[in-house]
Amino acid sequence: MTEENQQHAANMKGKNGIRRIMNACHYSAQGFQAAFKNEAAFRQLVLLNTISIPLILFIDFDISVKMILLFATMLTLVVELFNTAIEAIVDRISTDIHPLSKIAKDAGSAAQTMALFILGIMWLVALWDYFD
Repeated sequence: MTEENQQHAANMKGKNGIRRIMNACHYSAQGFQAAFKNEAAFRQLVLLNTISIPLILFIDFDISVKMILLFATMLTLVVELFNTAIEAIVDRISTDIHPLSKIAKDAGSAAQTMALFILGIMWLVALWDYFD
């Protein structure tokens, strides 16, 4: 890390109070923008959420079912952000094919598959109960 980068990192860590919160919000917005711009899977999940969330809110599920479905739906975005971060770090280190890089990327993908599997099960159970 260059001295300039170290100084920048120290300056950011030294912030406190409202300024630190504002910086964190700015960095989070940049993370969302980068994921949306660079990851088709993230864009697809945003589309899924724009369809799912209104359905969750308008279908007459119990409030606990709505909360579980909202959580499971948002979880897919959280996992995709982590997956995107893992892929970016691995590619930053090297784009060469390496067994450890493959494990990292495959594990991130598996985590997303599990999150989507959980979401699917939650929807099936909620709809089964709703129409039963």
